[in-house]
Amino acid sequence: MLNPSSRRDLLRYAGAGAACSMLPSFASAMPADPWARAADIARSVKPPVFPARDFDIVQFGAKGDGTTLNTDAIARAIAACNAAGGGRVVVPAGRFLTGAVHLKSNVNLHLKASATLLFSTDPAHYPIVFTRWEGIELMNYSPFVYARKQRNIAITGEGTLDGQSSAQHWWSWKGPWGGTAEHGWREGMPDQRKARAILFQMAEDRVPVEKRVFGAGSYLRPAFVQPYDCENVLIEGVKLRGSPFWQIHPVLCRNLTVRGVDILGHGPNNDGCDPESVDGALIEHCVFDTGDDCIAVNSGRNEDGRRLATPSQNILIRDCRMKEGHGGVVVGSQISGGARWIFAERCVMDSPDLWYAIRFKNNALLGGLLENFFYRDIDVGQVGRAAVTCDFNYEEGPNGPFVPRLRNVVIERLRAKNAVRVLDSQGLPGAPVTDITLRDCSFEGVREPSVIRHTERLRLENVRVNGAVVEQLA
Repeated sequence: MLNPSSRRDLLRYAGAGAACSMLPSFASAMPADPWARAADIARSVKPPVFPARDFDIVQFGAKGDGTTLNTDAIARAIAACNAAGGGRVVVPAGRFLTGAVHLKSNVNLHLKASATLLFSTDPAHYPIVFTRWEGIELMNYSPFVYARKQRNIAITGEGTLDGQSSAQHWWSWKGPWGGTAEHGWREGMPDQRKARAILFQMAEDRVPVEKRVFGAGSYLRPAFVQPYDCENVLIEGVKLRGSPFWQIHPVLCRNLTVRGVDILGHGPNNDGCDPESVDGALIEHCVFDTGDDCIAVNSGRNEDGRRLATPSQNILIRDCRMKEGHGGVVVGSQISGGARWIFAERCVMDSPDLWYAIRFKNNALLGGLLENFFYRDIDVGQVGRAAVTCDFNYEEGPNGPFVPRLRNVVIERLRAKNAVRVLDSQGLPGAPVTDITLRDCSFEGVREPSVIRHTERLRLENVRVNGAVVEQLA
């Protein structure tokens, strides 16, 4: 299954995105201080600046009574702001019901304190657009807040984006699910499974994206916030509640800042922030309390990810708090385009319903090349399964022709008070996980032995488990 030609294809695809990088490549040699690259990311990623003009949506006919549909009024305010050369489209105090909001260049959608954008639960209020769903491009319901091929856009303020998703709306489209929230699906109800399988096969067959038309009757839930192929993006300060699906999902974006966002959503696939095929991102001072991974770095699934061949790279995550979720800082699983140069520091993670602190997901059908991950000063209170996992058996596992790769992971000063298990690292025969370093880490409350299979060059440097220095993990 893992053949030499697939290995060559993987390396060709993984290198294809290098020319688009906003930062210089470190070629083959590892720099003496990889964190110098993180400092470069922090300096290079700059939020957009907007002219000092305000366009209050009320002046364009919006009513904050919670019942009037304001989609057209908000669109008029955005168009006027864009035509004037940019500024802020202001949502004042009130509850403003709306359908899809489509941002345009040089527009900052600004929510005042006590302002709520209340998103309609009627799928008809979300027109069909070019989007990406679980790592595959298609035509489907518009994300609730969406932009494509725009520059200098933002969502800011102290207000709330309320998706109104629940067991009554959107979540039941998932079908069977074992999450912590009631999602409303019962045997015999319609769900996404048939359409999902059709979409995946279309991607494998390279059906043109314009012909992958879904929407009504397909039950593929829209993302909450999705800037697509945009440059200079800022999402700052707002609260996200009640997401139907992935919450913040930037795709193919350059120069992205996500700062001070409060994300709460325990529904199915309620990932917090999923930067996908993104180059140059700063994610900081955010709170994640989610029904899936808190932060999941992605780059496309299977044939679609290899077709686009655009890795996620140059991402710095710092000073965030992760509560419930499947993983704190996660890479994958939609990772066929690869990922590299991901940094995380000074994050706090703690919940019995947080499965893993640091998580990597790959397999022989995805076949992504994952390399150069650096994490430091991570404080973990409690995780339900393991502090760190590297999983090549995720979903399809070994059942594919491509070579999954994960190499050069350095974790420093991770301190876990209740880890259950230190490490679960499982590569595949002929495709081992390689070069993992744990340095100056401590793990308390460990009750289960680590699982280490098809893993090479695991290094422990001053690692303590239940108070004792260990030279190998048992």
